[in-house]
Amino acid sequence: MNLNSQALLSVIPILSAGLMLAGFRVPARIAMPVAFLITVLIARFGWGMSLLYILAATVQGLFITFDILFIIFAAILLLNTLKHSGGVAAIREGFTSISDDRRVQVVIICWLFGCFIEGASGFGTPAAIVAPLLVALGFPAMAAVMLGMMVQSTPVTFGAVGTPILIGVRGGLESPELAAQLAAIGISFDQFLQLITVRVALLHAIVGTLMPTLMVMMMTRFFGERRSWTEGLSIFPFALMGGFAFTIPYFLTGYLLGPEFPSILGAMIGLGIIATAAHFKLLIPKDKWDFAPVEKWPVHWMGKLEANFDVAERKISVLRAWMPYLLVVVLLVLTRMPQLPLGELLKSAKFSWSGILGTQISAATTPLYLPATMLLVVSVLTVFIHRMRISRYKLALHESSFTLVSAGFVLIFTVPMVRIYINSGLNSFDMESMPIALAQWVAIHAGTIWPFFAPVIGALGAFIAGSNTVSNLMFAQFQYSLAQSLSISGVMIVALQAVGAAAGNMIAIHNVVAASATVGLLGQEGVTLRRTILPTIYYLVTVGILGLIIIKFFGISDPLK
Repeated sequence: MNLNSQALLSVIPILSAGLMLAGFRVPARIAMPVAFLITVLIARFGWGMSLLYILAATVQGLFITFDILFIIFAAILLLNTLKHSGGVAAIREGFTSISDDRRVQVVIICWLFGCFIEGASGFGTPAAIVAPLLVALGFPAMAAVMLGMMVQSTPVTFGAVGTPILIGVRGGLESPELAAQLAAIGISFDQFLQLITVRVALLHAIVGTLMPTLMVMMMTRFFGERRSWTEGLSIFPFALMGGFAFTIPYFLTGYLLGPEFPSILGAMIGLGIIATAAHFKLLIPKDKWDFAPVEKWPVHWMGKLEANFDVAERKISVLRAWMPYLLVVVLLVLTRMPQLPLGELLKSAKFSWSGILGTQISAATTPLYLPATMLLVVSVLTVFIHRMRISRYKLALHESSFTLVSAGFVLIFTVPMVRIYINSGLNSFDMESMPIALAQWVAIHAGTIWPFFAPVIGALGAFIAGSNTVSNLMFAQFQYSLAQSLSISGVMIVALQAVGAAAGNMIAIHNVVAASATVGLLGQEGVTLRRTILPTIYYLVTVGILGLIIIKFFGISDPLK
């Protein structure tokens, strides 16, 4: 089969899922089983992938599905615990005391707090935590999911304490051949990785500074009474300050310290700056923006997560209300710092299946290391911190358990579909996997303007896999090899890949499903995708143009620079 035919077949699973969800508004519970079946048929008959390997890839996907559902359940449990303890009511009052303007709340909660959670944890956790918190503060569920997805952009490449770089790019590139090339010019692989880190941080800092402005504008456009872009733009000076408050320390941290802490430190510093600015109403317009009264909201805006969070028996202080979320962040950071032994200890509790069904495919889960474990531990500690009655905690457990059924049905098709797609290189026809074949076709037709399209391939990988790390593992070597063949900067092309993969998280299907599940909004995934594609296009086009300008007009031709 020639490359044109391979590319055509490769795009069908992606196109079919996208069209059903975003084009025809088919609920994910129907669209994803159909897309799974289409992928299985193409893998079996188009790629010659044996049924045994298809089944093994499906099992691998179910391992990942368990991890995602565990995180969803734990995030909802913590929120419901705070609901019944009085924590959510106190948090809402605290934010209202700083500013009851929804635009300001988006910059502080969604952008900066979300970036912090991403930096500490990654793996879709920001949306799982931020979306239900926004609902608790009075946001429509659909708006909360859209905003929760948008934050999964700029901080993602340095999420989970730098995992997409330290695991994704390193795992995708590290080889004896590259080590020899680097040794010949006198640099180590770690120094090479730092060169990529600095370029990634610079590109994200330039493009990501406008993300809080876009978040606010999309909220006012799609969820305001007047459906107005300009109502969001009216807070541009404050939102821009929120962007810079994160991206400047973010870039400096990447430049000075490496890939582990840009998102964490950028968000910490930004939160301090912007919370102070909001308290003194610096750059905040005199007009206040809010949603229409709840009774005027369309039904499809609202999820099944209970909107009334004022069900606690007693009031607690704002500081005590925030203690559980602060503990989550502390535990996430402590367990993700490579200098500390705690992370490795938690990883030692590992359930794995090497060579599933006698194939080359393996799967593993480390449940104690997942962010879900930290969320569960903190939910239990909250009982004591907030002096809850056990009966209230049991009620929170009961309410949270219902989330898993509907989300689980969608994800048991979505994630295995992804794993079949990625593992399709294990076939009897000696063909590259579907994503690699599609990327090769794009590369041939893009030619010398490849820097513009390099981020798109990264986004494609994230759209498919729902992970910046997996996209980098899949495509980093392909991107670097292509840069060498075109005699352009391999460092810059890999950086464009990593940035594009971060942007692709905004439209990753199973991330949308997971975020929707946390607010009880399953069935509206296509609507969310149609909206989050807008900031994704902004990100990819802007980064692509920057990459093209840097490589074309600044004369960067050495692949190792």
